[in-house]
Amino acid sequence: MSSGEFDLISRYLAPLSGVGAYGLTDDAAVLTPPEGKDLVFTKDALIADVHFFADDPPDFIARKAMRVNLSDLAAMGAEPLGYLLALAFPNDMENIDGFMAKFSSGLKRDQEEFGWSLYGGDTVSTSGPLMISLTAIGIVNRGQALRRRGAKPGDNIYVSGTLGDGAFGLKCLKDEFRAAKTSVTQPLIDRYHLPRPRLELGQRLWGIATSTMDISDGMAGDLRHICDLGGFGAEIDAELIPLSDEVGKLLESFPAYKKLVWNGGDDYELLFTAPKDMDGKIEKTARDINLALTKIGHVTTKKNVIIKNRDGINLLQDDDQGFRHF
Repeated sequence: MSSGEFDLISRYLAPLSGVGAYGLTDDAAVLTPPEGKDLVFTKDALIADVHFFADDPPDFIARKAMRVNLSDLAAMGAEPLGYLLALAFPNDMENIDGFMAKFSSGLKRDQEEFGWSLYGGDTVSTSGPLMISLTAIGIVNRGQALRRRGAKPGDNIYVSGTLGDGAFGLKCLKDEFRAAKTSVTQPLIDRYHLPRPRLELGQRLWGIATSTMDISDGMAGDLRHICDLGGFGAEIDAELIPLSDEVGKLLESFPAYKKLVWNGGDDYELLFTAPKDMDGKIEKTARDINLALTKIGHVTTKKNVIIKNRDGINLLQDDDQGFRHF
């Protein structure tokens, strides 16, 4: 990219920089966390045609990259502060300038929505596909970061929002539901492109939840991570898993896709456990932030995860591990 790299940075990224980033003119940024706060860090890398389609709108790609990282901050109960961004452009990519104009507009839009800014990063070229790596930085009251570890047998298991929307949205983009109406498929496609990080919920779960994580690779697989840390298991009632109207309508015509609800990934909802005596506080939290929080099961002493239907049959197969890269 030679000297064009610095032109791209100054034109599209420097205007997004925050306090301590010095307009992206130095080798690094300087960050002083607020008094009484811990810093929280997370990173996600997105690869073209793995995490997004190469021909997706650049502003959507930018916003998804931000939101999957914001979802990790939400799972820790953190408030967004800023981020570092690395972009690897394919050697044969055409009109990088046009891509960056739209990409940076997406960054700007979600910076304004979620109240954070750019601290720095890098731009390089690659022989591979387009790659976006974003490191998110958040803050949380000292000692109050939420953790995956901490669930106990008897704790109830909750999820926010609805599950399966992102996975069904991806199937819609692949045209696997050709008979479905656009009014059904478009909201699901929107959920795939633009996840909804549950930041406000995460910041309210301290003192309520015993364990928390975001659902990125499928509820069943992610729940196993929580259970494995404590040496416990879980029992889920399949009929209680919350579905959007759109997913419900698709399942009426395509029931074979049911397992996508717990295996599909791309939900970016919060999964958390809480003692039974917290039910009232959780109901109040749901009302306060106008977000459905659904009790779907409980933690058990047996070291396996079960998803039972109304007949008591376990719907979860041994190979149902959710999305994995390796």
